[in-house]
Amino acid sequence: MTDAHADADFDPAPSVEAVSDLATRISENVERVIVGHHDAIEDIIVALFARGHLLLEDVPGVGKTMLARAIATSIEGEFERIQFTPDLLPSDVTGVNVFNQQTSEFEFREGPVFGNVVLGDEINRAPPKTQAALLEVMEELQVTVDGVTRRVPDPFTVIATQNDVEPDRTYDLPLAELDRFMKKIHLGYPTEAEETELLGRVSGHHPIESLEPVASAGDVRDARERILDVTVSEPVRSYVSRLAADTRAGADLGVSPRGSIALVRAAQARAALDARNYVVPDDVQREVRSVWAHRIRTTDERAGRDVVQRALDTVPVE
Repeated sequence: MTDAHADADFDPAPSVEAVSDLATRISENVERVIVGHHDAIEDIIVALFARGHLLLEDVPGVGKTMLARAIATSIEGEFERIQFTPDLLPSDVTGVNVFNQQTSEFEFREGPVFGNVVLGDEINRAPPKTQAALLEVMEELQVTVDGVTRRVPDPFTVIATQNDVEPDRTYDLPLAELDRFMKKIHLGYPTEAEETELLGRVSGHHPIESLEPVASAGDVRDARERILDVTVSEPVRSYVSRLAADTRAGADLGVSPRGSIALVRAAQARAALDARNYVVPDDVQREVRSVWAHRIRTTDERAGRDVVQRALDTVPVE
């Protein structure tokens, strides 16, 4: 093979500018459906590009499921949805071996976790045993059923929703599962102007029905690879470590090393969205609340966000 032929077949990694353009394309496409949640859309894109998972928590009817659907539709990959209910079984999530009478052999039928973007709708309505079916796949990108391990597609991201009302009819997510979500965000109610715009959009056919993909699963894989090369200098890494130590000193359960890794990866993705190939402290500060607050536990009335805010206020940037 000649050098010219080799150069023609060479597929270079995308630049950070290309990653930023891809994020903009996805965001603008989603905003054809979702009104007034630009920051939340970017949060999901950051988690998607940083190989993470995201938890959307809020009251019913503010667009959590529609936002997750719009993100998934914008990426031309396998989209799967799991409607979590009290009677859902772990095998309904991961898949099950079924006996084929014609071949006299067991065949594996894949569950809905075998997708590129998996929507876990109302995840806290299923009992802990069913919630735990996601633990292995969210961390290790694989599913083990009857002793056989199978990989899920690449890329793979879980976007889960849960309502923060009706506590008597839901099950709290175990901390081990919460810790596997890179980010947890809230949407909140729209403003009067945003709600007026929303009503105008859905007065006819819902815009989700005509939404088309603007990226492929391959585009997301390429963006993920490029983000791994975004530089995180030693001072920035030290800053993250000192923030984590402060949360551990100021709470009964502070941020785990997994949480620190998640913050660095989210900061890398944020830098790439800003078309920068290096992380600055501002990237860390912008991502830390949504990445860390849900991982922290206190015995007093302070929320995780309060502990994170105190760390930001007291730990200097050096």
